[in-house]
Amino acid sequence: MVIKPKVRGFICTTAHPVGAAREVQRQADYARRLLFADGKPRAALVVGSSMGYGLSTRIAAAFGAGAGTVGVFLEKPASEKRTATAGWYNSAAFHRAAADAGLYASSIDGDAFSDEIKQQTVETIRRDLGQVDLVVYSLAAPRRTFADGTVAKSVLKPIGATYRNKTIDVESGAVSEVSIEPAEEAEIADTVKVMGGEDWEAWIDALEAGGALAPDVRTLAYSYIGPELTYAVYRKGTIGRAKDHLEATAKRLDERLRASGGRAFVSVNKGLVTQSSSAIPVVPLYISLLFRVMKDKGLHEGTIEQMGRLLTDRLYAGGEVPTDEGGRIRLDDLEMRDDVQTEVERRWREVASDNVEQLSDLAGYRHDFLQLFGFEVDGVDYAADVDPNVPLIPA
Repeated sequence: MVIKPKVRGFICTTAHPVGAAREVQRQADYARRLLFADGKPRAALVVGSSMGYGLSTRIAAAFGAGAGTVGVFLEKPASEKRTATAGWYNSAAFHRAAADAGLYASSIDGDAFSDEIKQQTVETIRRDLGQVDLVVYSLAAPRRTFADGTVAKSVLKPIGATYRNKTIDVESGAVSEVSIEPAEEAEIADTVKVMGGEDWEAWIDALEAGGALAPDVRTLAYSYIGPELTYAVYRKGTIGRAKDHLEATAKRLDERLRASGGRAFVSVNKGLVTQSSSAIPVVPLYISLLFRVMKDKGLHEGTIEQMGRLLTDRLYAGGEVPTDEGGRIRLDDLEMRDDVQTEVERRWREVASDNVEQLSDLAGYRHDFLQLFGFEVDGVDYAADVDPNVPLIPA
């Protein structure tokens, strides 16, 4: 079949297996050039490994450090009526590339919040790798189902007051004002349950109890802070409350793991186009402006560049891992440079529907969004027939 992108709001309901494979290969080629100064991960578990930062972390650990990897994700294969999900194609491409390179790779497709998937992962690690010395929690799920059947759903809302600011319709380029009502207490609590540190800690508990955690393990979860103009809907909103919980969890885990030589961190990464960020009002406009400014200054990085820098310049650079006053690894250092933010703020004040293409990199935002799903990847013939049925693990 000929596969074309079908976009609905911030979701693309189709994905292209050839485009996904080529993009995974591009990232793997980049990772092979990484240089490690002092040690490197031997065996890595990435929870949420099929898209975005999680996928790039797995690629960097495997093709940059030569680590065996276990990935956990929730994706769907192709059916008669639709393509597989983008994460399925990404993971299938990763497995093919890992097999070609002689690297161990195992993937578990299921609900990462569940005890069953945690136990299955522990058993896989114990059987095939013994222990993991890098555990990355990169889960970005909209909901969490508990063992008793209750469901918590995360929301993207401010806390305490209605939020009003500029937003953009990415497809049309229309800039308008968005108004978001504040979250209720139950919504805040649910968002923390889904996106806070509770499940990350549960993973560490399960791995430790099962003997799958190396004494010198380094574990980290990903976060974002962003500029003051997005604070109300992000860092000081429901998502920010969840990230506060995530950071508190990191400190607790760090104290616990230090006793055996391990460490726990939160890594604050740069704002990029992801499925999650596309759903947050205000953020697509901010990222479009940010991209233009950072590209003009030669500072732009994608997910693989960020994760390569995380491993080589932070976690495995030798000596104490550099952190800020809150104990966080800061990979958003280039984004938050004064000269970058001053220029973004200037453009934010001026941007409107009639000048957004000139002031921002909206075209780049659209490109990166489609590339998440395997579209607009260089060297792919999108008019050609392709088989959407791709096995996750190569025969």
